[in-house]
Amino acid sequence: MYRMILNETSYFGAGCREAIATEAGRRGFKKAFFVTDKDLIRFHVADKVVEVFEKAGIPYEIYSDVKANPTIANVQNGVAAFKASGADFIVALGGGSSIDTAKGIGIVVNNPEFADVRSLEGVADTRHKAVPTFALPTTAGTAAEVTINYVIIDEAATKKMVCVDPNDIPSVAIVDPELMYSMPKGLTAATGMDALTHAIESYITPGAWVMSDMFELKAIEMIAKNLKAAVDNGSDPVAREAMSQAQYIAGMGFSNVGLGIVHSMAHPLGAHYDTPHGVANALLLPYVMEYNAESPAAPKYLDIAKAMGVDTTGMSEAEGVKAAVEAVRQLSLSIGIPQKLHEIGVKEEDLHQLAIDAFNDVCTGGNPRPTSVEDIEALYHKAF
Repeated sequence: MYRMILNETSYFGAGCREAIATEAGRRGFKKAFFVTDKDLIRFHVADKVVEVFEKAGIPYEIYSDVKANPTIANVQNGVAAFKASGADFIVALGGGSSIDTAKGIGIVVNNPEFADVRSLEGVADTRHKAVPTFALPTTAGTAAEVTINYVIIDEAATKKMVCVDPNDIPSVAIVDPELMYSMPKGLTAATGMDALTHAIESYITPGAWVMSDMFELKAIEMIAKNLKAAVDNGSDPVAREAMSQAQYIAGMGFSNVGLGIVHSMAHPLGAHYDTPHGVANALLLPYVMEYNAESPAAPKYLDIAKAMGVDTTGMSEAEGVKAAVEAVRQLSLSIGIPQKLHEIGVKEEDLHQLAIDAFNDVCTGGNPRPTSVEDIEALYHKAF
């Protein structure tokens, strides 16, 4: 049995943020709780959404207590602010951090028995759907607007909690590439590689099936073709639009079939060092792909290589594995992604603890090759 959970409604294309007014009106909503981060306010990206509110006469309240790796406190403060605001729906603008914070707020408001937030880790047994949420991504990577997952930092335990809950999926996804034009090169590169990681990991996870495979192969193909152009010229409308769609398509798959140990290994780096999630994924992806080639997923590497633009005519399975890993590594290098953990401030003496944390991560169960703390630690050393 397979299951697909997607948004009720999704909009795509330049300027589609205007649909906020259409959807709010159609659903009878009166006031928006606008979750975004301080940088998006400072660089006037949030103004593009505020203009829609003001033109449509929708009252709103801004909540911007959002960290790059959002914390339990960000969610709890948001719950209190939402209750005080009198709002009846949430509009989340940003990368994974703003949208994940909004998901946590929306879930706790309607499921107050989970108010401590820690109880949401893993697969939470919430009874009620989150507060209706409209999610507008500003990065082409996390696909948080279409997934049933969100990640919150437990600062006391130095841990990234991965929360999986069908009740948290935004009602409406609004994927407007115009909101992504101001993304700096480094963020464009990192979030694009995050999307590629989603596509590759969920293509080779044991839970993958015909529909998720269809999404992931198309996402890999679109990312391989457009990511470098989006990094090199941030205002290239064709590349930006393709990347905005590709990351969403990848999300449609991975949200429903899961990920693997690239994500398990990236999460502790974010918790311990505040490493940007996309950078951690991009750096680790080729090493983990090599490791996972020794699994039943190996034949699928030929498909990955082909989607990455490699001519795979006449290739053996082993050649396909090598070609897929090399294509990913070359794309990563071409957009300036660091290749070794020591380059991003990771300490060698921390690798054992990082491996323990990674092994216990919720994504580990989706890896195509059974693993262990020792194997993961060896991978960290290889990437060091």
